[in-house]
Amino acid sequence: MISSHYRWVIVAAGGLLGCIAIGAMFSLPVFLVPISRDTGWSVTGISSAASMVWGSASDRWGPRPVVLIGSALLASSLALSSFVTSLIAFQLIFGVFVGGACAAIFAPMMACVTGWFDTHRSLAVSLVSAGMGMAPMTMSPLAGWLITIYDWRTSLQIIAAIAAVTMIPAAMLLRRPPVLEDPNAGPASEGQPDMSLGQALRSPQFVILLLTNFFCCATHSGPIFHTVSYAVSCGIPMMAAVSIYSLEGLAGMGGRVAFGILGDRYGAKRILVSGLLLQAFGALAYFFVRDLGAFYAVAALFGFIYAGVMPLYAVIARENFPLRMMGTVIGGTAMAGSLGMAIGPVAGGVIYDVFASYGWLYIGAWGIGIGAFLIALTFKPFPKRRPAAAAA
Repeated sequence: MISSHYRWVIVAAGGLLGCIAIGAMFSLPVFLVPISRDTGWSVTGISSAASMVWGSASDRWGPRPVVLIGSALLASSLALSSFVTSLIAFQLIFGVFVGGACAAIFAPMMACVTGWFDTHRSLAVSLVSAGMGMAPMTMSPLAGWLITIYDWRTSLQIIAAIAAVTMIPAAMLLRRPPVLEDPNAGPASEGQPDMSLGQALRSPQFVILLLTNFFCCATHSGPIFHTVSYAVSCGIPMMAAVSIYSLEGLAGMGGRVAFGILGDRYGAKRILVSGLLLQAFGALAYFFVRDLGAFYAVAALFGFIYAGVMPLYAVIARENFPLRMMGTVIGGTAMAGSLGMAIGPVAGGVIYDVFASYGWLYIGAWGIGIGAFLIALTFKPFPKRRPAAAAA
């Protein structure tokens, strides 16, 4: 019997795995210019490799083998991409295999963590998410430092080695939630609705989660992506503009933990709905700022909110769907979120090209955010299944 304290080992392993995986994936921008300069490949072509496919499911085999495969695939793909000599090969390896490896980390880890916790569930999921949020402050600076010492190929190989020696041992620490190993191990399965996977995926609850996450991510992706450009267009110096983006990410670390604590205390759905409303007005606030101090204030608030709401989708999924299908349900909501994330940057670019201003981007983000809030309000939890009456 594994001690209940082991669940915090799962949280720590999940945070580390997410930090390395997401950091390796998003180190690509650091390498864009050196790769393009060395190979002559177009920057646009290299950037398209960053497309990601979320949603790998570990429901059948458990988290350990899936995350192990993802960790090994990530390390080997990073190493292999350092040897390629054609743009198409780089896009295939970095975009498909590295992206697929990251997908094999996120949903299985979130599903695993939610299954281990009956109390402090929102906080646990938020801590894993906070580990992932550390990636821009750890792996990206590391990649930037390596590229000043070595060429891009050697730098990628070093990151591949770091991924291998940290992620594979961390993946070995993962265990299925006890309730999936032994139905009598704990109360995690009490009250779960009895449904098939097909019924779950066709349910209004699942559709609402998908739509909410899609509109939520579409709300904040544009403002996040265009923060630096917008600040520069307002006359803010480039280095100061970059610091606005950094502050936004730093505030998000606190937001993840705070929203996790609030979710445990007041309920994940209530905090998610409130956060979505605040997120909409946080995006709109950018429309009114022009000086650096105001940018800092809005960035801190907006980063705190948008990062804080994201882990709550996994908690709501765990509260409403059977544990045996958590990987699939969380993977599906993550896929919807990734599609929403893809819309904002493109929409912002189109808006700026048409109006020569980012103003309508923030007004549009506000409208989409209100939509996410209204959709989330319609979510109705499944009726809790009552325990079977004892035989007379």
